[in-house]
This record gives sequence, C-alpha cells and structure tokens, in this order.
Amino acid sequence: MKYLVLVPDGAADYALPALDGQTPMQAAQTPHMDRLATEGCGGLVQMIPASRPAGSDVGNLEIFGYDSTVHYTGRAPLEAASMEIPMGADDVAWRCNTITCDGDTLVDYSAGHISTEEGRALIEAVGAELATTDIRFYPGVGYRHIVVYTGGPEELVSHAPHDIMGQSMQAHLPAGTGAAQIRTLMEQAEPILADHPVNARRRGAGLPQANAIWLWGSGRPLVLPTIGERYGLRAGVISAVDLVRGIGRCAGYELIEVPGITGYLDTNYEGKADYALAALAAGTDLVYVHVESPDECGHNGDAQAKVTALEDFDARVVGRILQGLKTLGEPCRLLMSPDHRTPIPLRTHSREPVPFVLWGEGVAADQMRGYNEVAAEAGSLQLSAGHELMSRLLTT
Repeated sequence: MKYLVLVPDGAADYALPALDGQTPMQAAQTPHMDRLATEGCGGLVQMIPASRPAGSDVGNLEIFGYDSTVHYTGRAPLEAASMEIPMGADDVAWRCNTITCDGDTLVDYSAGHISTEEGRALIEAVGAELATTDIRFYPGVGYRHIVVYTGGPEELVSHAPHDIMGQSMQAHLPAGTGAAQIRTLMEQAEPILADHPVNARRRGAGLPQANAIWLWGSGRPLVLPTIGERYGLRAGVISAVDLVRGIGRCAGYELIEVPGITGYLDTNYEGKADYALAALAAGTDLVYVHVESPDECGHNGDAQAKVTALEDFDARVVGRILQGLKTLGEPCRLLMSPDHRTPIPLRTHSREPVPFVLWGEGVAADQMRGYNEVAAEAGSLQLSAGHELMSRLLTT
C-alpha cells in the first residue's frame, strides 16, 4: 500500500459576504477534492487542542500523528531541525521574522514577502553585528529565520507577528523572566536594518522595508518516535515551510527537495505533485505534501486570492496526483486535511474544527458530497483529535 497526505494549509474559513455567504472552500471550483470527498469518507476534526495555540506547528504535528499535548516544545525548534541547525540540550531556538513596522505599529509580518536572497543579506548583516558565542543567527526562506540562544530565556510569552498586524508592538513584546535580553536584541537590530542597502533598494522601488526583527515561538529541541519505529514505513515530506520540514525530519521523514517551491501563490504546484508520485514509484511508502498558499492568503485578508490558491491546489496538485496514481500500479490510500482555519476576517489562525477526507483502497464512501466546511458536517467521522487521522489512514 502507498499513502499520501495532502495538506492545504489554513484552507478552512468562515462564510464571507464578499463570496455571497460562502466560504472560500465552497466558492472555489475544486472538482478533484470534491471527488475525493464523494468517493471517500470524512467529516470534521478538532485539530487544535484547547491547551495549544492555533498554529501550523501544532496542526501539522497533529496531522503527522503526534499528540501535541505531549509532543510539543515550540515552533522554532521545528524550523531549526529542518535547517539542520545544531542544537544542544541548553539551546533555545527562536523564530526570527524580518518585519515592517511604522513607529510602534507592526505593519507586515513578512516585509512584503521579502525574497530569500534579500532576507539572507539582512539577517547576515544583523548577525555580523550582534552574534556572540551564545547567540547565533541563521538565515532561512524569505522572511523566516532562526536565532539560537545557548542558555537563553525559555519560558517567555511571545506573539506570532501574523497575529498582531496593525497592532502595537510594545504591547506584544516577549514577556517573562529574561525578556529584557530578547527585547534588547530586537532593538539593536533596527539601526542595522535601517542603513542596509537591501532596504535602500526597497525604499526606492516602493516596496515594504524589512526594518525590524520579531522574535517568537521559542523552545528546546524536539525528540519524536519516528514513523519507521511506529509503523515500519519509509516516508518523505514536501513543503516550502521549514516548520513542516522540521516536523518531518524529527519524525524520520526524508526531505524531498522540489525546485521552485515558495510557500506562496507562485509556488511550483506541479512539481510538488510530480515529486510525490516519483517518490512513491521509487519505493517511498508515504509522502506528506504541504501547500502553504491558502494560509498566506488568509493572513493577507484576500478572499479572492484564497479562492485562487484552493483552485490551484485542486487542479495542479490533487488532480495531477490522481491522474498519476492511475499509472502507479499499486493500491493507494489518501488523507487530506488543513492544519487549522485561517479565516479572512481574522487574518490569523482559529481553532474551529476543519474538514478532512480519507480516500482510496479499502475506504467506503459516506454521505459527504463535497469538500468544504459545511459538507463535512454530513461525514461519518467526527473526530475530537487531529492525531487520530494518521492511524486511521494507516490502519483503515
């Protein structure tokens, strides 16, 4: 048996006046996802436990099959694992966004989705000035970077920058014992960024400047039982997002590199489908395919762009995979689910249940007649925990 997990990040939403009272999932033309729902079974799943924040780290950890109330140390350690950043037991990793601020207001969590090359240049400049033996800066993809602080403060309250756009930065700075160290680091970066040639060019081009850094999501290294140890499977993960790749690495998945994937609307959708099929054909048992674009559109508050992202996911990933499975020559079973909702009105994550589908070999159809939040209410599986999905996929 071959297995696929498809994750349209943040796809689930609310009914929107701009879409005539429909959710983006209802408004989008998604014949391939609807086919999976009609031919398979599913329902709604409470992906985010009450004790955990509504985030992609928690949601994807649950889809990978791990109870996040047990297996969770923070977001940044997952991204550090993806980047193969060495961490010891006394190290604390922090996610480091390059952001746009205007005075005390956090304007953009991504500095206009700054390019990886520009982001790297900026973080390397900050690191050249501020890094010490105990504090190290590591550039990542786009606006997403990592700081590792040996012996640094661990139990701080911090806020994801995409949750506080348009709000006061001062009111949301890291808080708790040792917070002054992190706040100072953030303050010291601002003059370095202000004078950097990357921001000079962006000013000249009328683009948002990456004029500050924001540290959040801290934690110590995460150790997980691997998918090989749990199920005896060889698995791979495809994602442009370091936190998803990091969960995969911790869980024993091979990182499948696909050219041209960005985590945004311009990602290489076809490449994700083709590389997933190639991995299955080459002997991998399970491939986890994650697509970030619906989530980013939710954070941007752009309903039409989210509809486009879902239609692209349907046609260019789901449809392409279903076509490819016809020639694979082996039985296959598939799970599809978002990791959380990213509602357009909120522009951040929420914890309401999300629709999921199981489809393929040995899966009997139920009463779902489409893939969206409302159709899933008729599904035969109404689950209270996201980590149940993986065992249902592998043992149905």
